[in-house]
Amino acid sequence: MGAIDKAKDKAQVAKGKIKEATGKATHNRSLEAKGKGGKVSGNLKQAGEKVKDAVKK
Repeated sequence: MGAIDKAKDKAQVAKGKIKEATGKATHNRSLEAKGKGGKVSGNLKQAGEKVKDAVKK
């Protein structure tokens, strides 16, 4: 199940980047902030997965 979680986290980061870029392009601060939040959340989850992998080894 770790690979599925990693894929979901990467998808969340990508989705956040898209939202952030769209928010910048349309001058929509709310969408830009949501995108940044999604990126940060995805990156934190990825870091958590890396810690789990390190503990398993």
